[in-house]
Formats: sequence, C-alpha cells, structure tokens
Amino acid sequence: MSRAPNQQPLRVVVVGLGQMGRSHALAYHTNPAFEIVALCSRGTVDLPPELSGYRMVDSLAAGLDLKPDVVSINTYTDSHVELAIEAMEAGAHVFVEKPLALSTESALAAVNAARRTGRKLVVGYILRHHPSWNEFIKTARGLGAPYVMRMNLNQPSVGAAWEIHKRLLQTTPPFVDCGVHYVDIMCQITDSRPVQVRGMGVRLASDIAPDQVNYSHLQILFEDGSVGWYEAGWGPMISGTASMIKNVIGTHGAVSLVMGEGADSADINSHTGAGQLCLRIAPSEANSQDYSDGWISIGDGVGHQMLCDREQAFLAEAIREDLDLTGHHEAAVRSLDIVLAAQRSMRENRAIDL
Repeated sequence: MSRAPNQQPLRVVVVGLGQMGRSHALAYHTNPAFEIVALCSRGTVDLPPELSGYRMVDSLAAGLDLKPDVVSINTYTDSHVELAIEAMEAGAHVFVEKPLALSTESALAAVNAARRTGRKLVVGYILRHHPSWNEFIKTARGLGAPYVMRMNLNQPSVGAAWEIHKRLLQTTPPFVDCGVHYVDIMCQITDSRPVQVRGMGVRLASDIAPDQVNYSHLQILFEDGSVGWYEAGWGPMISGTASMIKNVIGTHGAVSLVMGEGADSADINSHTGAGQLCLRIAPSEANSQDYSDGWISIGDGVGHQMLCDREQAFLAEAIREDLDLTGHHEAAVRSLDIVLAAQRSMRENRAIDL
C-alpha cells in the first residue's frame, strides 16, 4: 500500500519480537505507510539486519511515551488484552496477534475498548489474506451443505521450538493457539451457527505440567448439519505424517488444499503454504461411475512474510480509510469462543452447547 503525498507515515511501536513479531516488524520496515519508532522486548533478542538500527525499549509504557499511532502486539496470549487496551486508551490503533484473548469476556473487553476509544483493532488472522485459502473456501462452499470439514496442524518440535511450545502450553492447549485460524475457516465455509463442540486432549510429554496436554482435537456441530474436526499436537513425539490435512466434503464432492512437495509442518513457512486444490466431483447419478478428480494449480508464491506484509497493509487501509471492523471483530470473537468451549469440554469431559 503506497502512501498519499500529503500523508505522514503511521508511527509504530512493535511489542514482542518472537517469530511473528519479527515478521510483522519487517512488514512495517518495508511498507512506506509505516515508520517504526521503537521495538519492545523484555530481553535480548536476535534481530535481522533490517531491524538492527531501530530504537529498543523494554516496556509498552516506554513505547507509548513516543506517541505512536500504532502499537503492534506480538506477545504471548495472556498479555494481549491488557496491552491492547492500554495502547488504545493512550490513543494508538492496535494490531494484535491471535488468539485475541484467553476468555471470551476479555476478547469482548478489547473490542469494546476499540469502540469506546474510536481506535482500530485488527487481529492477526493471517489466512484471511491468503489467496489460496480464499479459493479453497470458495470452492468448498460450491460443493453444497452440509459439509464435513477435516483440518489439522501437527508440529513435531524439539530443542528451541519445543521450549516455545512449552511456554505456549502454560496458557493454551494447541487447539486454542492455532485452532482459531481453522475454526474461522470452517465458519466461513458453512456460514451456519455452531451449536455444539467437544474437545479432547492427551498429555504425551513428561516435561510439561500434569494438567497440560500437548495433543488436542475438537469436533464441532453446526446448525445446518455440518461437522468440523480440528487436530493439533506439539512436541518431539508428534508425527509429521498426515500433519497438514485440509479437506472439505460436501454433497456434490470434495476438495483438499494440498501443501507443496516437501512441506514440513515444523517449518512456519509450510503452515501457510499451498500447492494445489484437489477437487472431486461426485457422480450425477447414484449408480454412475462417472466421477472425476481434478487438480487446480494455485501456486501463487505467497509465503509467510508476504502474508504478514498483507496483514499490515490491511491495518494501514483500515486506519486510513476508516474501515468498519465490526465483522472482523465478530469473526475473531466467534472462533475464539468455539475453541475456548472445546477447552472447557476437554476439562469437564462433556460436550458443550454453544
């Protein structure tokens, strides 16, 4: 997104410089609509050369002293809402990574703060900016409801990656942290109200707390009869086989989003990658053998960093064009509410009506 000649760049403070924070900082660095005024981290971090010259601060309060137009929050989920509200009440627009919150009530508090302050609040639903995923949703919707939606993202992780996952497990099981993306996809495909969810989990690692699970899956029932299934696991024992399934079955056939050759679920670039759509059209008559499988090439070259660039271009557009983000907020809260209900179901060992 280019900047109009009479527009000053949006001054940004980036809070949190882990994997996603660095990617978003690079997006601000390359987009002329933004100007990074500070990077915020509680400790020492390794930064790419492009980011090494920016001012460093150790708290959001110190960043807010610089009067930023935007605060980008890329910390762990348990601090998202507190930081987002603090930033908006100080007059800054906010980009915040998903999940927005650890409770529906907290998520609504952040949304209400955006409305009260008149600030834009954009949540990092990266797949909404991916042309391949948008084509997948469009194709799936054409297959006819009710739908069977099967998705997973299992991540074998060792060493530093496992340490990151163990930190995440202190606040969320895997199907909450990543599941908001894929539940959001399901809701876009069905356009139907979710009515019940069931969540299950297993503790497979000895070096996590007794009440934590590093494998989890959920099942959703929708009002139109559609069903959804999502599975996520982290850790050194997790299998990489069949680890990135993206498949939807409708009354007229099925479609799968097939990852590129050599895709590795432990690699963040594979999480958003896509190679082809495999489309099966069901026979037109019950006894017919006239079915077909077709491959639709969707290799658009959109990688992880480009998607982060697109997310921040959307943020700039939302601010510059004063976009109505009501639907954006409703979708973020809806998908979060579903995965949190699945977490409650797992703890209480019962299905939860929504």
